[in-house]
Amino acid sequence: MPETAERRLEWYRQMLRIRVFEDRVQELFMSGRIEGTTHLCQGQEAVSVGAISAMQPGDVQTNTYRGHGEALALGMSFETAMAELMGKATGGSKGLGGSMHLIDTAKGNIGANAIVGAGMPIAVGAAMAFRLREEPHVALTFMGDGATNIGTFHESLNMAATWAAPVIFIVSNNLYGEYSPIRMTTPIDDLARRADPYDMPGVIVDGQDVEAVHQATSEAVARARTGEGPSLLEMKTYRYRGHSRSDPAKYRPEGELEEWQQRDPLTILGVRLVDEGLMTEADQQALSAEAEADVAAAIAAAEAAPFLTLEEAASHVYAD
Repeated sequence: MPETAERRLEWYRQMLRIRVFEDRVQELFMSGRIEGTTHLCQGQEAVSVGAISAMQPGDVQTNTYRGHGEALALGMSFETAMAELMGKATGGSKGLGGSMHLIDTAKGNIGANAIVGAGMPIAVGAAMAFRLREEPHVALTFMGDGATNIGTFHESLNMAATWAAPVIFIVSNNLYGEYSPIRMTTPIDDLARRADPYDMPGVIVDGQDVEAVHQATSEAVARARTGEGPSLLEMKTYRYRGHSRSDPAKYRPEGELEEWQQRDPLTILGVRLVDEGLMTEADQQALSAEAEADVAAAIAAAEAAPFLTLEEAASHVYAD
């Protein structure tokens, strides 16, 4: 089987596993087995998988509080992620970070952030470190559409463009900044235009199509890696759930969700793979069953794992 076919099959598998993970996390939060809040990414899996797959070893990325998809696409295990969401000592941050702060520096995930837009300057700094050290790496930074309205966005784009930093700004435009439709907070429909004042490419991408996402991100990464500076990619996508656990998303127009679900990322790639003879519907069902079993095992392991003691938790507050 050609490598490209293998990669496409893996993209489908990854998106499916993220979908199943997020569905079960929603159930756990609503039943009280995970406390706090969460921000889920069902519907946006193609952005996570397609963009992350353009990275190479040594590259890094920052993401948002809706960052489970990026963390899993970069290789964080279900067990590690679930334990972190449950606040357990076996989590990636020993349970101290929770849903909005998944991190795995060994895999290039240098942090999710609960503060809107806070990952952007971190990514620009990482990119400049690569440039100053003459290392052939790039940084990706994910954000929502609402983040393009804050000062940090413009400061980061300006600095990146001025210094030709090898960084890719990835905007997941899911039409809503928390509960507000983008048309109520932003005077333009295409956020890619916000790259224009900084003289960097601004590219509109079908964020429901993982292959389109991968292609656009790969082109931007190649450009950055050869010293041509940053790019802004606007992923036109949609989140199926509300903003967070407590949001029933009643502000959405009737039929909007169903319309977007007609272009589900899994359906788009899944139909292509079946049509090309690379996968059967039975294969898809088997992958779904595998993902469900793996998530169930991760839940069981996380629930059985210990919490940090108060002394252990306090030991991470101050440096020696």
